[in-house]
Amino acid sequence: MTPFKTLTRLAFGALALWVVDASLPSDAAAQPPRRQPAVIELEEIEIEGRVQKPNAFYILNRSNLGYEVLDLRTSFVREIVESVRRDPF
Repeated sequence: MTPFKTLTRLAFGALALWVVDASLPSDAAAQPPRRQPAVIELEEIEIEGRVQKPNAFYILNRSNLGYEVLDLRTSFVREIVESVRRDPF
């Protein structure tokens, strides 16, 4: 096949695709027309109040409070032994 015939076929093919595409309805034409938005008019009302100012927060890192474990100096052995010797009821 000669290059002229190939180029001619390619041109006719492109033309045929363009004609088919132009004959099909586009997406905009296929959609129904949009309705106008509804407008609601209200009477005038007066609102009283105050404008709140924005708040700001600052978060501090945890601080070491320096808690120490207390040593228990009182012995409860005598009280435990007495509770075991007593009757339960």
